[in-house]
Amino acid sequence: MPPEVIDSLVPVIPESFKNGWDSARENFGDEAYFYAPSLKHYETSGFKNSSQPFFIPVSITGHDCHLKCEHCRGKILETMYSARSPGQLVEIGLKLKKQGGEGLLISGGALADGTVPLHDYLGAIRELKQLGFQVAVHTGLVDERLAHGLAGAGVDIAMIDIIGAEETIRRVYHLRTGVADFENSLRYLSESGVKTAPHVVIGLDHGRVVGETKALEMISRHDIWSLVLVVLTSHHGTPMQDVIPPSPEEIAEIFVSARGMFPATPILLGCARPFGDHKVRTDALALKAGLNGIAYPAEGIPELAVELGLRPVFSEQCCSLIYQGNT
Repeated sequence: MPPEVIDSLVPVIPESFKNGWDSARENFGDEAYFYAPSLKHYETSGFKNSSQPFFIPVSITGHDCHLKCEHCRGKILETMYSARSPGQLVEIGLKLKKQGGEGLLISGGALADGTVPLHDYLGAIRELKQLGFQVAVHTGLVDERLAHGLAGAGVDIAMIDIIGAEETIRRVYHLRTGVADFENSLRYLSESGVKTAPHVVIGLDHGRVVGETKALEMISRHDIWSLVLVVLTSHHGTPMQDVIPPSPEEIAEIFVSARGMFPATPILLGCARPFGDHKVRTDALALKAGLNGIAYPAEGIPELAVELGLRPVFSEQCCSLIYQGNT
């Protein structure tokens, strides 16, 4: 194990992290939440998620996405269940219910304007809620009509990427919209009474940290349920497959900023981030910076939490739903 990885697992809070660490303990206590939904198999020495589908991802556009973002090109959609009609979505829910499943993440590829075609699925979402499911929705850009529709359908959480740099929107997402459109989407959701979990992708612009602080500032102006930070993870076969992500230390600077800006809001390190030693170091820094939870934590991270005096809490739901049904 490289020396920098060993150093990251030493249970000492760096001086520059202490304000965030103390703030987290004051506002949230000593729990550290670790999430491993059955979106993929997960097993470490301390926890193993269910082999049965418990919380699954569904794409309402199949593998199709008009935007073909530079880092993804629709690759993420290939790992999801496909429901290209409201009836298919309900059918998946019924099958999931018989297998003991409890939740769905509903997503899909974006249209050319950055929206996900969710309007026709609101009735199906309402049916899923009536079946007792937790429903998380990754929305894309949102107008007032869709925000009210999602509220009426009873979604548990709406997740939306927030981008703070115009050039990133153009270069990576291929959109002609601006940062104001992303903030307006968050505002529509919040004002409609939908619990929101905005996501910020650190290093989205070809591995550069550009606009992340602006994105956090935009988010801070709105009432949110949780904040999810993820890290650029480029997929094979995309234009960004060889892009080097920000270092764990650069990422940690965003962790510290976010904790300072959102002292009383749960902050999570989400699913997407590089693997290997990079992941170990990033996860360790997330804990030390006072983040509330980590999705699919690296080996040794729950043990580090214990050494830091925290109490690990494991869950198979989506991390955005923190404090909704945790056990």
